[in-house]
Formats: sequence, structure tokens, C-alpha cells
Amino acid sequence: MFVITLRFADKTKAPPLMDGHNAWIKRGFDDGVFLLVGSLQPNAGGAILAHNASRSEIDVRVQDDPFVAQGVVSAEILDVTPGRTDDRLAFLKA
Repeated sequence: MFVITLRFADKTKAPPLMDGHNAWIKRGFDDGVFLLVGSLQPNAGGAILAHNASRSEIDVRVQDDPFVAQGVVSAEILDVTPGRTDDRLAFLKA
């Protein structure tokens, strides 16, 4: 499982890239990789909970985000090995 943070580096570049960024998010959900996408508060960027992919696949996927590619955000990928979960999230331990 991965926790990905996308912290704003240059928000002024974001508006023309928003459609591409939203399409990238949609692909993550369509591919079954993204479980959750949300905003970092206050207005600091975004966070993604991802699974069902290798670290190298996550690295490539993150680099494909137009926001990352164009320097709108800086990305950090945390590789988390779940040890204990609520029963509803047991699939993350697989």
C-alpha cells in the first residue's frame, strides 16, 4: 500500500493542467490502483491512498501526473506494509 502526497510547489501553473490531472486521477481509480484521493489542508496539495501495484509501477504512475511532470507539485511516496487493519480494510494486507 502506498500513501502519496502531492504538495504544491507552484500553484500558478495548475489551472491549465487541471483537466489532465483529473484524467490522471480517474485512470488511477479505473485501473483499481487508487482507493482514496483528497486534499491536504489548508490548500496544501493532495494525498492518495494506492494499492494493487508495485513500487516501480507507482513511481511511473506518479511521474505521469501532469502536475508532477510540470512542477506544480512535488510528490512523496510512502511504502506502507499494513500490519493491522480494521476488517473492512483486510484486503490491504494481501
